[in-house]
Amino acid sequence: MNLPRDIDFSELIKKLKKIGYMIDRQKGSHIRLKTEINGEHHITVPAPAHDPIKIGTLNNIILDVSEHMGISKKEMIYKLFD
Repeated sequence: MNLPRDIDFSELIKKLKKIGYMIDRQKGSHIRLKTEINGEHHITVPAPAHDPIKIGTLNNIILDVSEHMGISKKEMIYKLFD
């Protein structure tokens, strides 16, 4: 499965919440999420000014989350978007 190319920030945040992330804060056009699963971890998601999220940015977010969770990027893509 490939990364979706038309996902917006709100949809990505909903999917990340399902795997244990929660909104920590928002500053300007970026939203910071955190989880305490497998230790504390923070990621930053660009907000509405960046809709849809660029594929490279989405790839980096997915890669960062998958590394923290200890699973492959491919598994994380299936977990989030399938």
